[in-house]
Amino acid sequence: MVVLKNLHQELSRFRLRVLAAGAFVLFCFGLLVTRLVWLQVVQYDSFAERAESNRIAVVPIVPNRGLIKDRNGVVLASNYSAYTLEINPEKVADLDATIEALGHVIEVQARDKRRFKRLLEEAKHTDSLPIRTKLTDEEVARFTAQRFRFPGVEIKARLFRSYPLGEVGAHLIGYIGRINQAEKKTMDDWEEEDLANYRGTEYIGKLGLEQAYEKELHGTTGFEQVETSAGGRAVRRLDHRPPTPGNTLNLSIDIKLQALVEQLFGERRGALVAIDPRNGEVLAFVSKPTFDPNLFVDGIDADSWRDLNEDIDKPLLNRALRGTYPPGSTFKPLMAMAALNSGKRSPSTVIMDNLTYSFGGRTFGSPETDRAGPKDMRLAIVTSSNVYFYSLANEMGVDLIHDQLEPFGLGRKTDIDVQGEVTGVLPSQAWKRNYFRKSPANQKWFPGETISLGIGQGYNSFTMLQMATAYSTIASGGQRYKPRLVREIEDVVKHEQRRIASDALEPLPLKPSDVAIIHNAMNGVTLEGTSRLAFLNAGYQSAGKTGTAQAIGLKAGEKYSSIKADERKRDHSLYVAFAPVEQPTVALAIIVENAGFGSMSAAPIARRVFDYLLLGNYPSEEDIALTQKGQSFAPVGKPRRAADVPLLPGPAASAAAPASGASK
Repeated sequence: MVVLKNLHQELSRFRLRVLAAGAFVLFCFGLLVTRLVWLQVVQYDSFAERAESNRIAVVPIVPNRGLIKDRNGVVLASNYSAYTLEINPEKVADLDATIEALGHVIEVQARDKRRFKRLLEEAKHTDSLPIRTKLTDEEVARFTAQRFRFPGVEIKARLFRSYPLGEVGAHLIGYIGRINQAEKKTMDDWEEEDLANYRGTEYIGKLGLEQAYEKELHGTTGFEQVETSAGGRAVRRLDHRPPTPGNTLNLSIDIKLQALVEQLFGERRGALVAIDPRNGEVLAFVSKPTFDPNLFVDGIDADSWRDLNEDIDKPLLNRALRGTYPPGSTFKPLMAMAALNSGKRSPSTVIMDNLTYSFGGRTFGSPETDRAGPKDMRLAIVTSSNVYFYSLANEMGVDLIHDQLEPFGLGRKTDIDVQGEVTGVLPSQAWKRNYFRKSPANQKWFPGETISLGIGQGYNSFTMLQMATAYSTIASGGQRYKPRLVREIEDVVKHEQRRIASDALEPLPLKPSDVAIIHNAMNGVTLEGTSRLAFLNAGYQSAGKTGTAQAIGLKAGEKYSSIKADERKRDHSLYVAFAPVEQPTVALAIIVENAGFGSMSAAPIARRVFDYLLLGNYPSEEDIALTQKGQSFAPVGKPRRAADVPLLPGPAASAAAPASGASK
């Protein structure tokens, strides 16, 4: 049977389907047109910028770090270029396999792998990281021949910091190292301009002058704008701004003197600071033992770090800046100055020294070498009378002592131009209340505690920097300066030098007649007192004071023998001095830890410092050997002209040229 279709109905359905299909096609074309307008018109600038950035790469150019030189032009910190083998972790599929394969091409030691792993953990960016540094030309050639095997691995030329003199002056120069996470977090708070200047920079000053003058030494980062291919290879350079090298620091330090003092210490521990009292310039800033800053430049290995960090002698401790010690008898001239300035005691006042002083039921004694008898202020300083200064401390009281001596720079920071200085302790009643704030029972100051302050014991504890600063003020008759290590900053581009003058502080109102009394008494110490043997036949007149400070506390009535005690419990040897007496040009403070009497170890080193600076003399090899052992007084053997002695023997001497002579 034939079924007749409704042609009209079928035609209507067909037309409806055609319209729906047409509408769908038009809708799709509309979407395409809309998307095209969005991409090509609305988002044109954005995508054009992204396309341009894919085509153009801006590469930061790290500037040469500024040099550090001593007062005579000897280079203490410089730069050199070397090749490094670097891996970009994001471009390497299997890091371990790649490193293993690289080891068959060039040597990759276990410490290199450990350092790379540490850097990988610290890295937050996609920059390449070094797996090997300071490649030889042969190693560069071997890798280049097989570079195709190692995608994501490349050789780069990097600048490295070098310290030609190694351990000499390490604590004052400091060192640079890779920027760590804590430093990156701090840098996030920098101004955008300062932060931009560190793009491409991986190193920053970590200690000493490298840290304190980071902005002067770093320079200004440049850039190179290059067109790249789809594979990332540079095709041509579009723009270029060269980097500006960092400024050069010219120090007040005489590095030959610095090296001499470090040599005279030998294997002993201690510190010495020498200052020009006329302007506050630091001539020597010694801390022993020291370390080689070159170990830190490329990331110190675990074994070397452990050796330094766990060494019982603490070579990483800057004793001149952070080591605090009781001043012992070197405190006595300062006590006398405080007594004169406050009017508490006349220089002619005579105290009967019977070698003991009783107070509050306790007897304070004197060394066996002291002489009994009546003593005025000069004789008390020359003979280092304990009883005289016990009684003076009792008369003055702790707060007056504090108020008189704090302006000399004791118990507070000197604001020298390196970071990390400690305050030390110049006690007062307020200080004790604050120090024992968590222990109310110990907050009260007892009069008996004042007695020991007079001879530089008790709570007294200062750095050699503070002591040198104080005696610089005594030497200059009250003129005060902030000590400075940097003498001038040199702009190597403009060839301009900016003098860095030490900030002159308000002078202390010291009477010239009172200052003359202290000068005369301290001069007497070198002529007839405890340092006379060390300064025998010196070609100048100097002022000084020896000190012997206990390294351990003693119980009441307990006898102490520095000779029989354990080496690290022996007395410290101290000496403070300035010269020449009539017009001082150098003031110093020195401590030799656990070395016994100040006249045996500290004073002989001071004598050789003065001979170098004032006479241009350099000790003989025989004399150096005896001084290192604490077995010398006045110099022995024929002294050499300082200008004729090389800074260091061997290759290091030529690397650090020019050689320096006595200070200008």
